[in-house]
Amino acid sequence: MVTLEQIREQINEIDREMARLFEARMHAVESVCAYKRAHGLPITDSSREKAIIAKNSAYIEDDAIRDFYVNFIQSNVEISKRYQHRLLQGLRVAYCGVEGAFAQIAARRIFPDAELIPFGDFHSAYEACESGECDCAVLPIENSYAGDVGQVMDILFEGSLFVNGVYDLGVVHNLIGVPGAQIGDIKKVVSHPQALAQCHRYIKEHHFQSDSFENTAMAAKAVAEAGDKSVAAIASKVTASLYGLELLDHDINASNRNTTRFAVISRNQNVRKKHKENHFILMFTVADETGSLAKAINVISDSGFNMSVLRSHPLEGAWQYYFFVEAVGDIYSKKGQAMLKELEQHCDTIKLIGSYKDVKELSE
Repeated sequence: MVTLEQIREQINEIDREMARLFEARMHAVESVCAYKRAHGLPITDSSREKAIIAKNSAYIEDDAIRDFYVNFIQSNVEISKRYQHRLLQGLRVAYCGVEGAFAQIAARRIFPDAELIPFGDFHSAYEACESGECDCAVLPIENSYAGDVGQVMDILFEGSLFVNGVYDLGVVHNLIGVPGAQIGDIKKVVSHPQALAQCHRYIKEHHFQSDSFENTAMAAKAVAEAGDKSVAAIASKVTASLYGLELLDHDINASNRNTTRFAVISRNQNVRKKHKENHFILMFTVADETGSLAKAINVISDSGFNMSVLRSHPLEGAWQYYFFVEAVGDIYSKKGQAMLKELEQHCDTIKLIGSYKDVKELSE
């Protein structure tokens, strides 16, 4: 008969082996964290966590203890994430604006432990990442109401960085003013041009004058510093609290489905494998020949890639354009690489801007 001491020694040996494997696992987590840092990827990947739990729990043959093993794996995942949070505390993320800008809110949601570095314009934020001053940058590429952000599109086309993640931030605009101000006191509103455009109906109905700022947070800061009850800013509730302003009216957007899409960019190209639903972004120019654009588009569609976005943007030369394509599919598959090779026959310039698994939603 096996004694209690023998059973305990068996458990001790298992625990020693588990400790060794745990340490090896955490060292592997360090490598994962280093990759995420280099490619501007967030710590949390819910789909990956679900896949780990589903795959590993299938290894357990005893039905009675499988649920306990699921809890064990979930605990391991949480511990790994906490360790990555500690390792990523030195991550430097560039964004355009000041504290309280929607870009800062998005960056904080994506990288809760990072050091967020503000810059006065898109070019400066992009160049900070390009030079290595920052590890990655969070820049807006499109708004569901006002359209794409042309400046950022141009920077992506001209620059050397890669998009490795795309995130949707629901944007709720509010009228905010200095303490004691009432809506009836307001004569002028200030904000980012896109915010003013998204609230144009409200501005017109109230007969407000308007003035534009580099971003919504800078407008709010200016209102707070001026202390003028006749001037209000259009910004988020987060911004109002940051600058000691009061909410005068809420949800003043013309559309209640107002979303800004942000891209996380870094110096490294994120080559994902074995993900059939990857998205990718291409930018290209075509020869000035009849049918050249149609041929390029046909190459993409005939290769089985579903284009979700196709836009043109002017180049500096007269009547010259580059084209922006977002599509669904694995660009790194044999089919994707064959498509790029065939596309070269119809394009003067091709840039694979990046790939990402899916668009993730952020709450404001």
